[in-house]
Amino acid sequence: MSVVTDVILPIALAFIMFALGLGLTFDDFARVAKRPRDFLVGAASQIVLLPLVAFALVSVWPLQPELALGVMIIAAAPGGVTSNILTSFARGDVALSISLTGVISLLSVLTIPVIVMFSYTQLIGSAAGTNVSVAGTAISVFVIVTVPVVAGLLARRFAAGFATGFEPWARKISTGLFILVLIGAILAERDNIVEYFAQAGLVTLVLNVAMMALASLVARLFASGLQQRIAISLECGLQNGTLAIAVAALLFGGGLAAVPAATYSLIMFATALIFIAFLRRSAPA
Repeated sequence: MSVVTDVILPIALAFIMFALGLGLTFDDFARVAKRPRDFLVGAASQIVLLPLVAFALVSVWPLQPELALGVMIIAAAPGGVTSNILTSFARGDVALSISLTGVISLLSVLTIPVIVMFSYTQLIGSAAGTNVSVAGTAISVFVIVTVPVVAGLLARRFAAGFATGFEPWARKISTGLFILVLIGAILAERDNIVEYFAQAGLVTLVLNVAMMALASLVARLFASGLQQRIAISLECGLQNGTLAIAVAALLFGGGLAAVPAATYSLIMFATALIFIAFLRRSAPA
């Protein structure tokens, strides 16, 4: 299992993040400065509100400490690439969704270590004497997330022909890798998956539904309009499950800490599709 967690999983995640970078342009980041309000509403919901809601849940929910830590890991993860596609399908603001995914993925080199290490000390105990640290976590996230995203962004900027032609294939490969990672995480715990899903399935479902509802409410109050509310809601509901599984595996050896990421990744697609179906039936074309 060490070869999978130490080699295959980081490589798969790095490629997924590279594919994300291929879909970004510098205009996506410039758009943040031009229209800061919608971005700030989405970023605050993703980076601040989501971990707070998750921590409130695990504080009152009867979970094993490792499962509670896993819930916090999925809450610390940025939005996934799929959120951009589903935002388009839901007739939301795709440009805002892309900007949120790209920028927050880059910021995760700072946010993930802080949230995960705070959660570890609160839920399990002091990290002293372990090989887990804020600096070590930041370096891991930087190598497997930030570097590939920047590489993809630079490829899009300086090798536009290659990037444009390869991006559709990269997205398909990324989807396949995500499915393989998810299946691998499930198979690794196949003897206990029913028990784990019983333990973590409901709390991750509540987190997912509550967060999409809260993000939608916050966006209704502060964002520009319906399209922006759709983008922000989906961005806060569709997390980067591959990154969460990788963090759990690389830092804590997988196991119980990876279970909430796996259950959340399965649940989030069903709830997002229900949310989109509701939007498409109730909103004008």
